[in-house]
Amino acid sequence: MKSKLSDIKLRYKIWIEIDGKGAFGDGKWELLKAIDETGSLKEAMEKLNLTYRKTWNNLQKMEELLGVPLIQTNRGGTDGGSSCLTPEGKKIITIFHKFHEKYDAEINKEFEKILSELKA
Repeated sequence: MKSKLSDIKLRYKIWIEIDGKGAFGDGKWELLKAIDETGSLKEAMEKLNLTYRKTWNNLQKMEELLGVPLIQTNRGGTDGGSSCLTPEGKKIITIFHKFHEKYDAEINKEFEKILSELKA
């Protein structure tokens, strides 16, 4: 039987819990980044293939659990609506980015050590 060890890949998600409830994580980080990039909740949802109801509920839960507003929405008119991150929203995506920047490489390096032990 051929070894599949060379096909092993590490996948993981990081999230923050408050009182046992998922307040913020990689998926919500991607959503906030997409809102920041597009300036639109609708475009961010389309980009990430998300549904409106679930996304809006997730945003409200995040804000409730974290105790800060993360996005500011402006209702559409003839030009359509817009959404932008609040200063707190920008801060949380920056902090999460810094965390990933600092620790993803280290986590992958440690995983490679473990994998090499398996292959030996």
